[in-house]
Order: sequence, then C-alpha cells, then structure tokens
Amino acid sequence: MEAAPHPLQHARLTALHSFEVLDTDPERDFDEIVKLAAATCGSAISVVNFIDAERQWFKAETGLGVRETPLATSLCAHVILEEEFVEIRDTLEDPRMQDNPLCCREPGLRFYAGALLKTEEGLPLGTLCVLDYEPRELTSLQRDTLRVLSRQVMAILEARRALRTADVLRREVDHRVKNSLQSLSSFTRLQRRAFASEDAKLALSMVGTRIDALTHLHAQLYQTDEQQSVDLGGFIEKICGHLASVAPQGIALEVETVPVAVSPQQAAAVGTYLNEFIANSYKHGFPDGEAGVVRVRLNAAEGDLVELVCTDTGVGFPDVASTSHTGLGMKIAEVVCMELESELDLRNGEDGVLAILRFAPQPL
Repeated sequence: MEAAPHPLQHARLTALHSFEVLDTDPERDFDEIVKLAAATCGSAISVVNFIDAERQWFKAETGLGVRETPLATSLCAHVILEEEFVEIRDTLEDPRMQDNPLCCREPGLRFYAGALLKTEEGLPLGTLCVLDYEPRELTSLQRDTLRVLSRQVMAILEARRALRTADVLRREVDHRVKNSLQSLSSFTRLQRRAFASEDAKLALSMVGTRIDALTHLHAQLYQTDEQQSVDLGGFIEKICGHLASVAPQGIALEVETVPVAVSPQQAAAVGTYLNEFIANSYKHGFPDGEAGVVRVRLNAAEGDLVELVCTDTGVGFPDVASTSHTGLGMKIAEVVCMELESELDLRNGEDGVLAILRFAPQPL
C-alpha cells in the first residue's frame, strides 16, 4: 500500500528543500551515523533518508547499495505520518507493508525501526532507520540510540542551513555598507569643495579619512572567516597602500609591520590615527614641494604591548610648544588614545616629527 501525502505536505517539502541536502554527495558525518546505528542495533541495513515529492532519497546508507527508491515502495513514507519513533517487528504483519515488494520477495525486509528527522517546527523530513531480513525487536538502549542519532542528523542540517543563511545576510550587509561608505565619502568630498572656511574643510577632511579607514577595515573584516579580530599589520599595510597612492610628488611612504591580532575597534582607531598623521605630514612636513619620506612601523614592545612608530623627514615642529596645540588633529589623536587606552609620545625627532603609540592588543 502506497503512503498518503503528509497533511502538511507543502510546508514539509518547503522545509526539506531549504536544507539543500537532496542530491548532495555522500559525507563522512552522515556515513558514520548510519554505520553506528547499524552496529548498535545489529542490523543489516541503516539509512538516513528524506521523503521528497516523488521519491525517497538516501543521504547515507549502509547495506543497501542504492541512493534513491520510488515512493510506492517506501516504508519511511508511511513512518513520517506517525509519531517520532516507529518500530515494526514484522513487516508482513503490518497492513501497510504486507503487499510491499521489498517486504514480500525473498529476501524481504521483515524488520523496521526508525526515528523521525524533524525540523524545530515539527515537520518530518525523513528518518534515520535500521532494517533487517528477519523479524526482531530492539532493546530500550537501541531505541534511545536511534533517537539520539536522529537528533544529531538534524543538528548538522540545522547548523549548515544557519551558516548559509548567515553568509547570505553577511553578503547583503557587505554590499549595503560598502555603498553607504562610498556615498558618505563622496558627500564629504563635495562638501569640502563647497566650504570656504579652512576649519570646515579640515573637519570634513578628517571625516573623510575616518570613512576611508572604516572602508578598509570593513573590507578586511569581510574577508576574514572568524570576523572577530583583525590582523593590524595587514590592515595598516592596506591603509598605507591607499595613502601612498595619493602622496604628493617626491614623498615616499614606507611601511614595516608584524602580524598582530586586535579588535575591530582598535583597528578603526589606528586607521584613523594613521590617516591623520600621514595626511598632516603630506600637508605640513614638506613645504614648497620638498621631497622626503614618511615611515610607519608596527612592532612588538615590552610587556605584551605593541608599538606604532610614525616618523617623517620633514621640517618638524617649529618649537616644542607647538606639539601641545589643541587643534582638530590633536583632538582626533586624543580620542584615538582614549580608544586604545594609550598615550601619544609626539615630538621632533632627528629628522622631522616622531610619534609613538604603545598599547595592549585586545582581540575579541
């Protein structure tokens, strides 16, 4: 007797297809489950099967040798209409299976036990089942094992579907964030041209550099699988690569880093600081088109700290007092220092300006 469709057939099939498991290759995770089920129950056959609209498809099987069968001969198509666990001690005594060719012929399938594979909403997708060629009965431990293993199958499927959904959402967020950052960057550039005030232009310039830092940070986070920490060395090289491309003629930007894992918040703070320092070096350190070098170095320091050293070979500060001015650039540096829980050592060096930041990396 062929099984009737499930009362919630449309919803059930929609749920089944959402897991994207049908017609996929065999996998060790599922193969090991059916082997364990067969060994525990002492059965000739064990399968992880899913009941599609017109077929029964096996994700994993041992002792069967096929990947799918028609619904007309499916024992599990009947079982998904039942409770969570079904045990048929002799299939020839069950009216649903007495005329099933898989049970009637020799050697016929005379024993069946299966635990439903159900979604969190209670929709049955298929079963984890064991079959044998002789009538028999499972022990309580064997029944419990099948129930536990069926839940393990669903846990794997649910986890994989959640990862796929998260990846789709992440890609959509990435697209929207990139578009938003590009729009903000274009807007600040346009507004900078529209203002006559130098202070306003400087403020918008700093906003623009912050946006650039966030753009680079977002790109690095998106390319990182864990998305919890950032390689600050690689991030600095990307930031400086962008800034080197807009350097005035005759000014070189040299970068030397080591890998350091930091939080995204720390990376954003460092990116903003570098934009500020390098932009100021370009603008004020080399007047009248003078040539020179801006250097950025990230290295390990004492006490599990990292040290960011920025220098230029420009004209430096005209006097010591000028290093403590309260302009917008210094206010940005103060905010960065608060975010990094650090102090800025800013002074004239041997050739030009020397700035040192030491802080403790805090990867998430």
